[in-house]
Amino acid sequence: MVKKFVVAIICCIAYNTYAQDGTVSPYSFFGIGELRSATTVENQMMGGIGLYADSIHINLRNPAAYGNLKLTTYTVGVSHREVRLKDFTTEEKTSVTNLDYLAIGLPLGKGFGLGFGILPLSSTGYNIVAETVDQNQDSVTTVFGGEGGINRVYLSLGYQLAKNLTIGATTNLNFGTLENRVIQSVQNVQFGTSDRRESRVNGLDFNFAANYTPTIKDKYTLFTSVRINTQANLTSENSQRIGSFNITNGQDIEVIDIDLDAQNLRNTELKIPTTTTLGLGFGEERKWFLGGEYSFQALSSFTNAFISIDNLEYQDASTMAFGGYYIPEYGSFTSYLKRITYRAGVRYEKTGMVLNNKEVNNFGITFGLGLPLGGNFSNLNIGFELGRRGTTAADLVEESYLKVNLGLSLNDKWFQKRKIN
Repeated sequence: MVKKFVVAIICCIAYNTYAQDGTVSPYSFFGIGELRSATTVENQMMGGIGLYADSIHINLRNPAAYGNLKLTTYTVGVSHREVRLKDFTTEEKTSVTNLDYLAIGLPLGKGFGLGFGILPLSSTGYNIVAETVDQNQDSVTTVFGGEGGINRVYLSLGYQLAKNLTIGATTNLNFGTLENRVIQSVQNVQFGTSDRRESRVNGLDFNFAANYTPTIKDKYTLFTSVRINTQANLTSENSQRIGSFNITNGQDIEVIDIDLDAQNLRNTELKIPTTTTLGLGFGEERKWFLGGEYSFQALSSFTNAFISIDNLEYQDASTMAFGGYYIPEYGSFTSYLKRITYRAGVRYEKTGMVLNNKEVNNFGITFGLGLPLGGNFSNLNIGFELGRRGTTAADLVEESYLKVNLGLSLNDKWFQKRKIN
């Protein structure tokens, strides 16, 4: 068992090294970067809903699910995304591959479970080039670039409070670095200018959940869920350097560290508003499930004093998601295909970002397979997502993407009492 913990710790260290720059989206320029999908492949393929819980899978969004866990479970997920970026006149293609999460779930007794792991909260990774003309009719090139991200280490507890009622809580420790830069050059001018900003971010937030799953007619189950992710009070330690550089060789000519203390910008707060999620579903155990969720967040109150953007405003955000699964015959001994879990879902997200008076929304269709491994409860999960975010109107960028997900869920038994005959 100690050996397994050591392996988990090594994986977490490797994850922290790898998890930066997990996006190629120009919209990661705003806020704290592009918010990443904080859920396993199994849930992602059902539209990202988190109300469903069983005894052999980890649910990263719903801590109450740990109260149902019967086996020690290890899970890891990776993804690859092909993206087409399109504006009114041009089109480009790019891609990114990520390690999405590492987590362990432990049943600690009847109706009591614990989980911990690491996953990204957000990622920043963009390179935007803007061409304009100044008052002298000279061409001005401005390059906006950024990288980094915020990671999250979590600890969850779930408990079966009463028959069909489980509750849970998660503590999230968020930490990371966001880097943003603006580099500008003017036609026929030897020197360019640069503005580089760095924010070291850390802070806590909490996730509380309650699941009520009564049985109907001894065969079906009604799934209801309430989750509240509390406001994340993040502290940002900032630095800013401005200067000039030689366009020919890129060498700095003069660089100045800005006195942010005088502007009360050395340490600022990033308050990510509370998100509330309501879920409702129905299904037959180990056969089929169909459910939906609605999330809402008062994002209109979010501000970033260190980086202000004129053409950006925030409105309240919301997400609607629907999804489910189907297993032809869970215990089939004669057909492997009948034991496969078939999942699908759909999601529509109002991100809350309004750029040039245009809302930036996200729509995705998901589907995938859960493939049983060997004769135990472990499984390999393969999923796909087709989606579109943004628009080409109002000088914005439309993202069309294909995301391929691969998740591994391994089960084992710990803390068993040995019997001696």
